[in-house]
Amino acid sequence: MNPFDLKPQKTDKIFTCWNKVFIKPYEKNAADPYTRLRVILMSGTEFESVRLSHAFSRQCAHNEVRRHLAFLRRGEQIQQKRVAGLKPADESILEHTIGYEQLAVELTANLASEEKNAYVKKQLDFALLEDFDHLYRYANLMDLERGGDPARLVGSYTEIMPGRPTLAEYRHPNDDVKFYLNGHLNDLRTLLHVNIITAAEQQTMNFYMNVANLYPSSLGRKLYGEIAMIEEEHVTGYGCLKDPCMSPFEALLMNEYTECYLYYSCYQDETDGRIRKLWEQHFEEEVCHLHEAASLLQTYEGKVWQQCFPEGGEFPPLLRFRPQKEYVRNALKKVRSTGVEEGWEEVDALPDSFRFFSYNAKINKDPRSAASHLAVARTISERGKDYRIESAAHPVAALSDRTQDNCEIGRVKGR
Repeated sequence: MNPFDLKPQKTDKIFTCWNKVFIKPYEKNAADPYTRLRVILMSGTEFESVRLSHAFSRQCAHNEVRRHLAFLRRGEQIQQKRVAGLKPADESILEHTIGYEQLAVELTANLASEEKNAYVKKQLDFALLEDFDHLYRYANLMDLERGGDPARLVGSYTEIMPGRPTLAEYRHPNDDVKFYLNGHLNDLRTLLHVNIITAAEQQTMNFYMNVANLYPSSLGRKLYGEIAMIEEEHVTGYGCLKDPCMSPFEALLMNEYTECYLYYSCYQDETDGRIRKLWEQHFEEEVCHLHEAASLLQTYEGKVWQQCFPEGGEFPPLLRFRPQKEYVRNALKKVRSTGVEEGWEEVDALPDSFRFFSYNAKINKDPRSAASHLAVARTISERGKDYRIESAAHPVAALSDRTQDNCEIGRVKGR
């Protein structure tokens, strides 16, 4: 499939009345978990598109260009509202959060398992273990507060057990900054992976920041605030991978291509017939946006789209959600690593004077009072063990004991 070869529909066909924007949500007790993940993924993708368009417009002095951007952005806004409206009103903040973290785990593992660039793969694997732990913390909060059933939400696709403990994830900001990719030296699939994961993590961070003060319990409010800070670290790390040398018009074109790729992937993989039609509709609309972006690039920079897609614009293998339990279990072997400037290193190999230790200790003056620990510790106290879904024993012996929360692995040397 090459979206550049398709004949786009008329641009104004996207605009429609409200009763075609606010459509029937999915049923939370019947929807396949991967359908829920696609809804969250595409909501974040649309948010990223709108955010980038606004940033471009605010730095552009040419009003004719800004009119084109406003026109495209209005269409993206309609799509964003339609996708966001698929979430049912009876799905609680915490239930929706389990979806966010399951998406983070499944999306990251699926991308990493197919990634050819070793450096990008390491960044994906590194953050994967932290999102995996976040899923575990929120699931324990849900079990503790009897706020729902994590097993029903994740289905048979994703295990729930500790990753790199959230307490070990606090790094000095200098160590989240990574090397950027040269867009001309990396294949299209790698560039798509970076675009996709950056948008997904940005949406997660924004969601947690927006709902933290709405959560009813004090423990939950603190947990959302704590994990939102880690998502900020992830957005920094992933965002640094993007090529900063691309012009705004090139970035716009790549963003529209990413949306086409994702909507087509969702359309091909979706099992809910009604929602599958929506993914198809949005794909056709994004093809229109893609051709408009290509026209802007040629008009204002004198470049044809082929210069940005030397491989021809054909979609690489599509994104298909498939269980990644074994991949995650293998990645857990790196649970004791942390960021060191543009790279990563085992905590035990770092000198005692390295800034990770002083920064982490400053944030975690009393680790046992942190919400990420308390959500698990209180569950253990009340239930006799933590909440987990494991298909086999935890692959890391230090994290296998269900009667205590290991707060030191990956944070304290020798543990």
